Amino acid sequence: MTTLKKGDKAPDFSGFDQDNKFHQLEDYSGKKLVVFFYPKANTPGCTAEACDLRDNFERFKANNYELLGVSADDAKAQGKFKDKFNFPFPLLADEDKSVIQAFGVWGPKKFMGKEYDGIHRTTFVIDENGILDHVITDVKTKAHAAQILTGT
Repeated sequence: MTTLKKGDKAPDFSGFDQDNKFHQLEDYSGKKLVVFFYPKANTPGCTAEACDLRDNFERFKANNYELLGVSADDAKAQGKFKDKFNFPFPLLADEDKSVIQAFGVWGPKKFMGKEYDGIHRTTFVIDENGILDHVITDVKTKAHAAQILTGT
Protein backbone atom coordinates (compact mmCIF):
# COMPACT_ATOMS: atom_id res chain seq x y z
CA MET A 1 0.00 0.00 0.00
CA THR A 2 1.00 3.59 -0.52
CA THR A 3 3.08 5.37 2.08
CA LEU A 4 1.97 8.77 0.78
CA LYS A 5 -0.21 10.80 3.12
CA LYS A 6 -1.97 14.14 3.41
CA GLY A 7 0.54 16.99 3.38
CA ASP A 8 3.12 15.14 1.25
CA LYS A 9 4.26 16.59 -2.05
CA ALA A 10 2.57 14.72 -4.90
CA PRO A 11 4.87 12.57 -7.04
CA ASP A 12 6.03 14.37 -10.18
CA PHE A 13 4.39 12.00 -12.65
CA SER A 14 3.98 11.92 -16.40
CA GLY A 15 2.31 9.58 -18.85
CA PHE A 16 0.16 9.21 -21.94
CA ASP A 17 -3.61 8.84 -22.07
CA GLN A 18 -5.90 6.80 -24.32
CA ASP A 19 -5.35 9.27 -27.19
CA ASN A 20 -1.55 9.39 -26.74
CA LYS A 21 -1.84 12.85 -25.15
CA PHE A 22 0.91 13.62 -22.64
CA HIS A 23 -0.06 14.51 -19.06
CA GLN A 24 2.20 15.61 -16.20
CA LEU A 25 1.65 17.00 -12.74
CA GLU A 26 2.67 20.54 -13.69
CA ASP A 27 -0.12 20.66 -16.31
CA TYR A 28 -2.57 20.85 -13.41
CA SER A 29 -0.89 23.62 -11.42
CA GLY A 30 -3.52 25.98 -10.01
CA LYS A 31 -6.23 23.31 -10.10
CA LYS A 32 -7.20 20.49 -7.78
CA LEU A 33 -6.43 17.13 -9.34
CA VAL A 34 -8.08 13.81 -8.53
CA VAL A 35 -5.84 10.91 -9.59
CA PHE A 36 -7.73 7.66 -9.22
CA PHE A 37 -6.00 4.32 -9.66
CA TYR A 38 -8.11 1.33 -10.65
CA PRO A 39 -7.11 -2.30 -11.29
CA LYS A 40 -8.55 -2.94 -14.75
CA ALA A 41 -10.71 -1.21 -17.35
CA ASN A 42 -14.19 -2.63 -17.98
CA THR A 43 -14.39 -4.66 -14.77
CA PRO A 44 -17.46 -4.22 -12.51
CA GLY A 45 -15.85 -2.28 -9.66
CA CYS A 46 -13.77 -0.09 -11.91
CA THR A 47 -16.76 0.65 -14.12
CA ALA A 48 -18.93 1.56 -11.09
CA GLU A 49 -16.22 3.86 -9.75
CA ALA A 50 -15.51 5.65 -13.02
CA CYS A 51 -19.24 6.00 -13.84
CA ASP A 52 -19.89 7.57 -10.42
CA LEU A 53 -17.12 10.09 -11.12
CA ARG A 54 -18.54 10.72 -14.62
CA ASP A 55 -22.04 11.27 -13.22
CA ASN A 56 -20.68 13.88 -10.80
CA PHE A 57 -18.23 15.47 -13.24
CA GLU A 58 -20.01 18.84 -13.31
CA ARG A 59 -19.75 19.05 -9.52
CA PHE A 60 -16.01 18.45 -9.79
CA LYS A 61 -15.60 21.07 -12.51
CA ALA A 62 -17.63 23.60 -10.49
CA ASN A 63 -15.14 23.13 -7.63
CA ASN A 64 -12.00 23.55 -9.81
CA TYR A 65 -11.16 19.82 -9.96
CA GLU A 66 -9.65 17.92 -12.86
CA LEU A 67 -9.86 14.11 -12.94
CA LEU A 68 -7.34 11.61 -14.22
CA GLY A 69 -7.84 7.84 -14.16
CA VAL A 70 -4.83 5.50 -14.16
CA SER A 71 -4.42 1.77 -14.73
CA ALA A 72 -1.85 -0.48 -16.36
CA ASP A 73 -4.17 -1.14 -19.33
CA ASP A 74 -2.87 -0.23 -22.77
CA ALA A 75 -4.12 2.84 -24.65
CA LYS A 76 -6.50 0.79 -26.80
CA ALA A 77 -8.22 -0.75 -23.73
CA GLN A 78 -8.38 2.66 -22.03
CA GLY A 79 -9.87 4.20 -25.18
CA LYS A 80 -12.55 1.52 -25.43
CA PHE A 81 -13.39 1.94 -21.73
CA LYS A 82 -13.61 5.74 -22.07
CA ASP A 83 -15.74 5.58 -25.24
CA LYS A 84 -18.06 2.84 -23.98
CA PHE A 85 -19.01 4.80 -20.87
CA ASN A 86 -18.51 8.33 -22.28
CA PHE A 87 -16.02 9.45 -19.62
CA PRO A 88 -15.28 13.20 -19.79
CA PHE A 89 -11.81 12.74 -18.27
CA PRO A 90 -8.59 11.15 -19.59
CA LEU A 91 -7.36 7.68 -18.63
CA LEU A 92 -3.61 7.16 -18.44
CA ALA A 93 -2.31 3.97 -20.02
CA ASP A 94 0.46 3.30 -17.50
CA GLU A 95 1.75 0.08 -19.05
CA ASP A 96 5.25 0.48 -17.60
CA LYS A 97 3.66 1.20 -14.19
CA SER A 98 5.84 4.29 -13.67
CA VAL A 99 2.95 6.40 -12.34
CA ILE A 100 1.55 3.44 -10.40
CA GLN A 101 4.96 2.87 -8.76
CA ALA A 102 5.48 6.60 -8.09
CA PHE A 103 2.26 6.68 -6.05
CA GLY A 104 3.03 3.33 -4.40
CA VAL A 105 -0.21 1.58 -5.32
CA TRP A 106 1.29 -1.62 -6.79
CA GLY A 107 1.68 -4.59 -4.50
CA PRO A 108 0.46 -7.94 -3.24
CA LYS A 109 -3.29 -8.58 -3.32
CA LYS A 110 -5.58 -11.50 -2.57
CA PHE A 111 -8.65 -12.50 -4.52
CA MET A 112 -10.59 -15.70 -4.05
CA GLY A 113 -7.70 -17.26 -2.15
CA LYS A 114 -5.07 -16.42 -4.77
CA GLU A 115 -2.22 -14.04 -4.13
CA TYR A 116 -0.86 -11.87 -6.92
CA ASP A 117 0.60 -8.41 -7.52
CA GLY A 118 -1.73 -5.71 -8.76
CA ILE A 119 -3.02 -2.18 -8.42
CA HIS A 120 -4.56 -1.22 -5.09
CA ARG A 121 -7.65 0.90 -5.79
CA THR A 122 -6.56 4.24 -4.35
CA THR A 123 -7.41 7.88 -5.01
CA PHE A 124 -5.23 10.93 -4.41
CA VAL A 125 -6.58 14.47 -4.24
CA ILE A 126 -3.82 16.95 -5.05
CA ASP A 127 -4.28 20.63 -4.22
CA GLU A 128 -3.47 23.62 -6.45
CA ASN A 129 0.13 23.66 -5.18
CA GLY A 130 0.92 19.98 -5.81
CA ILE A 131 0.39 18.86 -2.21
CA LEU A 132 -1.68 15.80 -1.30
CA ASP A 133 -4.89 17.00 0.30
CA HIS A 134 -6.51 13.58 0.69
CA VAL A 135 -5.53 9.93 0.19
CA ILE A 136 -8.45 7.50 -0.10
CA THR A 137 -7.52 3.85 0.31
CA ASP A 138 -10.99 2.57 1.22
CA VAL A 139 -12.70 3.50 -2.04
CA LYS A 140 -16.47 3.12 -2.18
CA THR A 141 -16.87 2.44 -5.90
CA LYS A 142 -20.55 3.41 -6.12
CA ALA A 143 -20.20 6.56 -3.98
CA HIS A 144 -16.66 7.66 -4.71
CA ALA A 145 -17.50 11.21 -5.83
CA ALA A 146 -19.08 11.89 -2.44
CA GLN A 147 -15.96 10.54 -0.69
CA ILE A 148 -13.78 12.95 -2.66
CA LEU A 149 -16.01 16.02 -2.52
CA THR A 150 -16.74 15.72 1.20
CA GLY A 151 -13.20 14.73 2.13
CA THR A 152 -14.28 11.62 4.01
